[in-house]
Amino acid sequence: MIGAGEVRRLEVCVDDPAGLEAAIRGGADRIELCSALALGGLTPSLGFMRLARALPVPAYAMIRPRAGDFCFSPREADLMVRDIAAVREAGLAGVVLGAGRADGRLDLRLLERLLRAADGLGTTLHRAFDLAGPAFEAALEEAIRLGFERVLTSGGARTAPEGLPVLARLMERAEGRITVMPGSGITPQTLPALLSRLPIVEVHASCALPVPVRSPAAERLGFCDAGERRTDEAVVRALKALL
Repeated sequence: MIGAGEVRRLEVCVDDPAGLEAAIRGGADRIELCSALALGGLTPSLGFMRLARALPVPAYAMIRPRAGDFCFSPREADLMVRDIAAVREAGLAGVVLGAGRADGRLDLRLLERLLRAADGLGTTLHRAFDLAGPAFEAALEEAIRLGFERVLTSGGARTAPEGLPVLARLMERAEGRITVMPGSGITPQTLPALLSRLPIVEVHASCALPVPVRSPAAERLGFCDAGERRTDEAVVRALKALL
């Protein structure tokens, strides 16, 4: 369903060095660099950004100063601008960002400010977009006007497979002006159905599997989450093979 000669790309989100290494070994085409993926992904540390600078594939850093909603205060907005400057200083390829209003619409004023700060870097609009429903087409046009390279979306649902009808509408609407990149719930088991019904060019996944708590000291102090997940090289490789 993609044009002759086009290559589908896999973006993998990671939040630690081990996950970064697993994603690269598995064949990821691009990295979304985060901290705290269990919270949906927050801004990575400057040290982690600098570590990713030497990667053989592009790395985009998440710009999100806290967990929760995407309605950011003026101080949080200032911090996001500073974090974008840190991404530039670290030599990464781009940023992943988003901002919304209380009613779910995109915060165009803040996004314009952040994109000015990110001039010259690659830009992805993250799943703040998914709160804009049911006006997804209007939000897509706003993302295009703002100049984003791509929008990461589940089609407004909890997972991309559940949001497939909206994803199909958005991809048709995009008409090559912006990349619509499905994300959330993408696994080797769910991806084939999406590929059969959507003209996918890029796909986003964590490629993570649950892992047991391995540190008695951390568990004793309450630092470990029994639901912890880590990027798995084999899952990355399996998804890449499907593309």
